[in-house]
Amino acid sequence: MMAIIGMFFQDGLTGSAWGDWALYTGSPLRAFETELGVQDPVGFWDPVGFTADGSTANFARRRQTELKHGRVSMLATMGYITPEITGKLPGYLSPSAGLKFADIPNGLGAISKVPAAGWAQIVAYGAFCELSQDQSAGTAAAAGDFGFKVLTSSDPAEKQKKLAAEIANGRLAMMAIIGMFFQDGLTGSAWGDWALYTGSPLRAFESELGVQAPVGFFDPLGLTKDGDTTTFLRRRNTEIKHGRVAMWACIGYIVPEYFRWPGFCSPSAGVSFADVPNGLAPSRRCRLTAGSR
Repeated sequence: MMAIIGMFFQDGLTGSAWGDWALYTGSPLRAFETELGVQDPVGFWDPVGFTADGSTANFARRRQTELKHGRVSMLATMGYITPEITGKLPGYLSPSAGLKFADIPNGLGAISKVPAAGWAQIVAYGAFCELSQDQSAGTAAAAGDFGFKVLTSSDPAEKQKKLAAEIANGRLAMMAIIGMFFQDGLTGSAWGDWALYTGSPLRAFESELGVQAPVGFFDPLGLTKDGDTTTFLRRRNTEIKHGRVAMWACIGYIVPEYFRWPGFCSPSAGVSFADVPNGLAPSRRCRLTAGSR
């Protein structure tokens, strides 16, 4: 189902069932298709259309923000993972408050343990990072270069590779930390132990067909939160039908790229199978054929 919708989308954009990007010449995204962060398999990915105006200034500002968020998220993700693996530092986090590192829970629960002075230090450090360097347009900092040269290279190609890796890892970390926050909020555990989320109506369906690793019972829109088994079965029936139709549709896209029937699709209209293009375009040809009949 995901595959056929993707095929329809790229066919509509490019006129090709396989979405040849070279055919989509009118896209404003081409202004940014050589930028860092344009990586396989999705290429330049902007489903919301933020860059539809083609503004390089807006793109540069968003890229700077993306880099910052990615770096913070990488640190935050490590902050979730490290205490689970290596344990916690010995001694006191705040001697004056009698607060030990061992007393701090992992995950969101740690927020409640931070003393007021600690929040003041966090805010002060954030302000220092923002104000200690000129980040106006055209500066090195605006491009994400804050002088931290540990992971760099004198080889331009190698440096480009490392910068691209940073963006990719930052994007992954942004997704990871949001996932950790979400499962922590649901289960009370930084690692989202499903056994702790006993109040979920999804448990009524966790043994149904389709509940598979790694996501388990996947219902991000909460369609089954009412626990209604009749409604669930109706939706499952619809899902199976749609899945079967989508499987046939995907095969219908793929097979003609390798094989076509000989002879005529419509002898009366003189349309051979070889004349029918692959993808969405055949629908128009079929209507014309039907009309000629």
